[in-house]
Amino acid sequence: MLTPRSAGPLARTDGDAVPGAPRRGLAVHRLLPSLVDYETLRLNGTDEVRLMRWQGQGGEEERPTGLRAEWLDDDGTPKSEFPSSSPAAPVLSRRLAERFGEELMTAGSLVPVAIDKAEGDDYVLYLVDQVVDCLDLRRSSKPKRNGEVKRPVYRPEALPAQLPAFRLPQFPRAVQWNGWVVDRLLDLTGDQIEARLTWSEEPGAVVHPDPWGF
Repeated sequence: MLTPRSAGPLARTDGDAVPGAPRRGLAVHRLLPSLVDYETLRLNGTDEVRLMRWQGQGGEEERPTGLRAEWLDDDGTPKSEFPSSSPAAPVLSRRLAERFGEELMTAGSLVPVAIDKAEGDDYVLYLVDQVVDCLDLRRSSKPKRNGEVKRPVYRPEALPAQLPAFRLPQFPRAVQWNGWVVDRLLDLTGDQIEARLTWSEEPGAVVHPDPWGF
């Protein structure tokens, strides 16, 4: 059973990598459900706005303690283990979170997702606390009004490669996933997750042309 980390103030760090952290093959992705035939979730709009407000302002009094959602079309189609397309709100099945292991908790905590008319479906929202200033602002594209950085370039020495996921101060309402986590999640879920590469340290890597689009 995963043990949630204690809820605390929104953490900010300089992003210094731990000694021995990999320096080659670093990569960052946006994750969303794949377009194959799996059931996905529609998040409650009020709850999603509350989540994004917390991500943007970091007030502990606004920290979400749960999330409501409903299946888009609960018609017997297999339910995705990663069913949310919102970049602010990664949702995992409890089974997937537990199979992944305790490393998830190094970047945040899990809160329950209450799915309308599906009380037996056990899903959790991954609340990512870690906000890391690791962009190369000179080489990255300019953030849009909503904070979106379409073409990020990271400083490898500052990228928090030891964490599963993190958020950016320039784009706090989007969860960024490190490459080693993506590899593990894809191994665990097969064709259920689409991984869009946003940046790689590898020369010649092809990044997604519109990683935050739908």
